[in-house]
Amino acid sequence: MRITRHYPNGVLLKTTLVVVNMLMATSRFSLSRSIHPILKRTPFSSSYPHFTSKHLLKSHPCPLWSSSFSFCLQTFHRSTSPSLSSSSFSSCSSLSPPSMASSASVDENIESNPLLQDFDFPPFDVVEANHVRPGIHALLKKLESDLDELEKALEPSWPKLVEPLEKIVDRLTVVWGMVNHLKSVKDTSELRAAIEEVQPEKVKFELRLGQSKPIYNAFKAIRESPDWLSLSEARKRIVETQIKEAVLKGVSLEDDKREQFNKIEQELERLSQKFSENVLDATKKFEKLITDKKEIDGLPATALGLAAQTAVSKGHENATAENGPWVITLDAPSFISVMQHARNRALREEVYRAYVTRASSGDLDNTPIINQILKLRLEKAKLLNYNNYAEVSMATKMATVDQAEELLEKLRSASWNAAVQDVEDLKSYSKSQGASEADNLSHWDINFWSERLRESKYNINEEELRPYFSFSKVMDGLFNLARTLFGIDIEPADGLAPVWNKDVRFYRVKDSSGSPIAYFYFDPYSRPSEKREGAWMDEVVSRSRVLSRNGTTARLPVAHMVCNQTPPFGDKPSLMTFREVETIFHEFGHALQHMLTKQDEGLVAGIRGIEWDAVELPSQFMENWCYHRDTLMSIAKHYETGESLPEEVYLRLLAARTFRAGSLSLRQLRFACVDLELHTKYIPDGSESVYDVDQRVSRKTQVIPPLSEDRFLCGFNHIFAGGYAAGYYSYKWAEVLSADAFSAFEDAGLEDSKAVKETGHRFRETILALGGGKAPLEVFVEFRGREPSPEALLRHNGLLAVTA
Repeated sequence: MRITRHYPNGVLLKTTLVVVNMLMATSRFSLSRSIHPILKRTPFSSSYPHFTSKHLLKSHPCPLWSSSFSFCLQTFHRSTSPSLSSSSFSSCSSLSPPSMASSASVDENIESNPLLQDFDFPPFDVVEANHVRPGIHALLKKLESDLDELEKALEPSWPKLVEPLEKIVDRLTVVWGMVNHLKSVKDTSELRAAIEEVQPEKVKFELRLGQSKPIYNAFKAIRESPDWLSLSEARKRIVETQIKEAVLKGVSLEDDKREQFNKIEQELERLSQKFSENVLDATKKFEKLITDKKEIDGLPATALGLAAQTAVSKGHENATAENGPWVITLDAPSFISVMQHARNRALREEVYRAYVTRASSGDLDNTPIINQILKLRLEKAKLLNYNNYAEVSMATKMATVDQAEELLEKLRSASWNAAVQDVEDLKSYSKSQGASEADNLSHWDINFWSERLRESKYNINEEELRPYFSFSKVMDGLFNLARTLFGIDIEPADGLAPVWNKDVRFYRVKDSSGSPIAYFYFDPYSRPSEKREGAWMDEVVSRSRVLSRNGTTARLPVAHMVCNQTPPFGDKPSLMTFREVETIFHEFGHALQHMLTKQDEGLVAGIRGIEWDAVELPSQFMENWCYHRDTLMSIAKHYETGESLPEEVYLRLLAARTFRAGSLSLRQLRFACVDLELHTKYIPDGSESVYDVDQRVSRKTQVIPPLSEDRFLCGFNHIFAGGYAAGYYSYKWAEVLSADAFSAFEDAGLEDSKAVKETGHRFRETILALGGGKAPLEVFVEFRGREPSPEALLRHNGLLAVTA
């Protein structure tokens, strides 16, 4: 999702310099999409242009190899759910058959197409690939007609411009979002082919919408009218965003240049889809069958169970956790377990090399796709009179290119010495354990020996903690925390809405009076055969006054959260690692900002219209509560005995929070720095390849340089198939905001329940309620009472003492 408006440069620069100057004194440290600002979305990471269903903030993937998820890359219902009263949820009535198929010539199959039905909740259970072509064609035909009517009757007023525009954008957002979501969680070759066929038509419509001069001129007329000063802040943000986004979508281009621009947009959309498909297919392609248990010595029972379960799914019907056979894959739960626990160094090397070379050869090679994407992005930037694509990206973010680069360099220098010491510690420890590789540790050794050192230093074994983090207990504790902080109740509502898989849960969110205010789906478990990797949140529908069913109460927001955590095995429930717990809290933070919005202007409600480099604030904020004693103790109950996590284990877990913070920080910085380098200085078809750039950046951001054959970029969905192109730095930028926001609770007193509730209420009424209707810095100041400070981030990462 793109953002919408810059802060005054002086204000932002001041804040940035404060962050930078403080970081300079430290020695260690541990989120574009855009169509109409509202059409900003894409799963995985997704991203797109001005009126395109990519610009709506689509999914929020967690950062790659972050401290919260070290290797996150990322029915019996009828198709129409029971009708809900408008007070509980207003449906997508704008998609109803009367408006979509009023002509007598409309084929009966079109009338019954689930994509075009009136529904309260999307009919995820019955949408199939064969519905996509006729459904999207019919939808776009109707939207073309609606756009024609809008342009003919256009007036520079809210009822005659913005409200009909929101209805058009929302229809496409909801329906295309449904299809795109199914591709992410229930992928098939038939669905891919259908989407690939209709995608050019969809992009063509989005471009026409984004480049509409009548709409563009009408928004400018509103800004220049005498009524401008009387508009609410949210409405002013909408107008300014539409004008800026229209320019970025080429509204000012004429004839040949516009035609060239549109061709670039079409091709970028196609390449982005192909890139993510190749990553998914390459991930699925790798399978290693193991029959000798000695080869997987060290793998914990959970990993063995998962490997046996995978083997069963591959045709080895008699596979068991104890006797095998076992199948190792590159899916996160399997990959991470091997890297952290397999004593077989050769196995670790084989799996690691397969992982960092995914989608880099044969029919799935993403190298030419990367080169073409970068080339087209640069051409696009030049057409828009920018020097490079990073400037295009930053045009709708809080930061400038220089400010982002400056912050990253200060973080890098603050992290380097600590990361060097991390490697020295691993060498010393592995040598003390008699490891022959101690003096020459490679990438497939780091996580293995890090886990052994962490176990030794803090007496914490993550696998031994799993029994304390069962899925149901974690969710109960998370919902109790939300009740305490934000005064909401969350209850299961399974059966109310159709779902796409039997494991998907559905929940209702209610306020203190018991009235429903939002709903959300949660798809928790890994399904490598059909579901893309990572963890993300996205909207299903947003809050909207205009799209109210009864005309009085706003349509309620609906979200979905998707993770890829360890599934149940046998008679055991899903037992989670602590990192998986953090990931759920992270994605729930995004969902809260979407669901608890009080903004009724649909174009800036919830997660819509928020600057991309501020959008990770609530997600990273929620991660902090995983280390809060009362919160952790409320979720950490042994799944068999009900016993609470021992106090001494909690204290050790807390102490281990900053373990290898320097190294974890550098990993994130490598991704952020190579992203900016590729989108600022890199010259396509020049003397350097993209891999040369990665190697050069890595010499300054990795203590142990990448392998010469490392092709990590071929799997970097965030910037080549998601919303983070020239924006990966946002994770670090927002980390300063999120840590400082949590420090408000620390200042109030985490043991003072009244103060925590009062501070939580203030957080809800500002950060979570105001959406994109107010500039993020202003929202932060309204909550915190001042501008952001990096002090809390330094302290949380164990750096404050070093700074002092």
